[in-house]
Amino acid sequence: MTNPTHSVTLLTRAGCGLCATALEQLREICAEFGIEPGTVDVDEAAATDPGLRAEYGDRLPVVLLDGREHSYFDVDETRLRADLKR
Repeated sequence: MTNPTHSVTLLTRAGCGLCATALEQLREICAEFGIEPGTVDVDEAAATDPGLRAEYGDRLPVVLLDGREHSYFDVDETRLRADLKR
């Protein structure tokens, strides 16, 4: 796919082991659809968007699909694959 129709973003923070695992999973899943997942460190983003850390900071990692929360703590692989096919 040269023009992916979806965007996948992982909200993360430095030193988060679950976040590192989730990013590896996302890279594998998204590669099947020609998508490169993005990442946003909520602590770094807090400088310009403090609401992001307030909303998500205590339940990372969070997967956003097309800007909306899709899953948190774990990547819901089955659901993500199904949603990316749409």
